[in-house]
Amino acid sequence: MRCSRNQALAGALLVVAYTGLIASADGITKLLAGQYAAAQLYALSGAMVAGFCLLADRLPAVRGGFRTKCPRAMALRSGATLVAAVCFFYAFRLLPFAEVFVFIGLMPLLAGAMSGLVLKEPVRPAAWAALGAGFAGVLFLFPGGVASATPGHLVALAAAVSGTFSMTLARFIGRYESNSLAQVFYPNLTLCLVMLGLLPFVWVPMPLADAGWAAAYAFLLFGARWLLVVALRLLASYAVTPLMNLQFIWMAVIGAVFFGEFPPAATYFGGAIVIASGLYLVWDQFAPAMPRLRNPGRLQTDP
Repeated sequence: MRCSRNQALAGALLVVAYTGLIASADGITKLLAGQYAAAQLYALSGAMVAGFCLLADRLPAVRGGFRTKCPRAMALRSGATLVAAVCFFYAFRLLPFAEVFVFIGLMPLLAGAMSGLVLKEPVRPAAWAALGAGFAGVLFLFPGGVASATPGHLVALAAAVSGTFSMTLARFIGRYESNSLAQVFYPNLTLCLVMLGLLPFVWVPMPLADAGWAAAYAFLLFGARWLLVVALRLLASYAVTPLMNLQFIWMAVIGAVFFGEFPPAATYFGGAIVIASGLYLVWDQFAPAMPRLRNPGRLQTDP
């Protein structure tokens, strides 16, 4: 699969927009996580995002239905999205906002491994060096070192692994179909249906203001996930995920302004290292002399 410069630029811009939307949605998650169970937020937001998909499919420029050529890969993606959403929810409850970024920063390394195993996309040695630099930056962000890991950190790690797998599958599915809306619809429908089964056990009356926050979360999440699916068709996943680390800037600002969290200087230094490694991997997509990706491999699910 060849990525032209225009495709790479478009993909990079879409990911930048994604980081702003998803960081805002994460801020709402942290706001509500201390008051409600994951099932309550995701039953409501999953239903709303699925509804937004149904409305968007009625637009002439978008219409494509929700039929997929990769039902088993789509089911795997939906399950991974479910696990990631729940784990990130509790990670935001248990950890400071900026500290969750440590595990978001691990996602490029995971994506590099998964791209080779699942997508058969070769990652150049220089790109692995950039991924290693990003990992060093992630370690710099960890305030108390790896030895200070808590259950919250383990939950965040599970979120990073499942979230990266979901994005890798999104790129795989994007090789065989261009209907990006289906990739937003099915994971959120799955999230809604599973959480509805748990909702009677955890429901807490929700004031109108909190319901409004939940609706805003759903709208931001819908836009973010749609943009990300399109971006994953244009850029290799190991280049998309480092660029996603730009959301550290958004998360640091939101944490400071809304939650009174002020990371130490080392956190910003580590963030700069992670972001620089991501920018290098995006540049790697532009370099005309660089070898391009080989023909897409097949994950043994579909088609």
